[in-house]
Amino acid sequence: MDDRILERDPADPKKKEVNGLLKLALELGPLLVFFFANARGESLVQSWPVLGSFGGPIFLATGLFMIATAISLTVSWILTRSLPIMPLISGVVVFVFGALTLWLQDDVFIKMKPTIVNTMFGAVLLGGLFFGKALLGYVFDSAFKLDAEGWRKLTLRWGLFFLFLALMNEVVWRNFSTDFWVAFKVWGTMPITLLFTFSQMPLIMRHSLEQKPAE
Repeated sequence: MDDRILERDPADPKKKEVNGLLKLALELGPLLVFFFANARGESLVQSWPVLGSFGGPIFLATGLFMIATAISLTVSWILTRSLPIMPLISGVVVFVFGALTLWLQDDVFIKMKPTIVNTMFGAVLLGGLFFGKALLGYVFDSAFKLDAEGWRKLTLRWGLFFLFLALMNEVVWRNFSTDFWVAFKVWGTMPITLLFTFSQMPLIMRHSLEQKPAE
């Protein structure tokens, strides 16, 4: 009997794959719930008064965000009998900071969540490089094959990019309104991440082992 809880290594033939669109929906679904609940919080409370127990729109959005995150992780478990590592780490931070947000009725905690998660990912990737490990290769090895230099460069760039996202979140939530921060979290961070991802394709092509002639 396989008692593994966390997802398997990408190269492991026993790893169960989830449909790409469904995987995207599971990852973005909670974020969209957060955005919708914050934007429509007052109308939601009017339709379902019990939701008013959460507090204002940002607190209602936080509560529903936690519920949606739990549902997303549960569906992932049902489909693959394992939990995806990065969404799980993010989910744990959501539950901890979300609970603090609701308990203390202070939205600072949920606003700091992206800073904590992105700093953590960036520190792990850069820390791995410090000890001679290009950890990104363990995550994306099944997607493409790169030489050692390629993995080092890609890991460095992603590590710095995660720290950039953390810094950007700090700038936005500390200097703009809550509604602007929520909108930027959904409609700003994702496009920036996609643009950064596509911008790495030249590096991937240069260091792809499949593009190099056999020696």
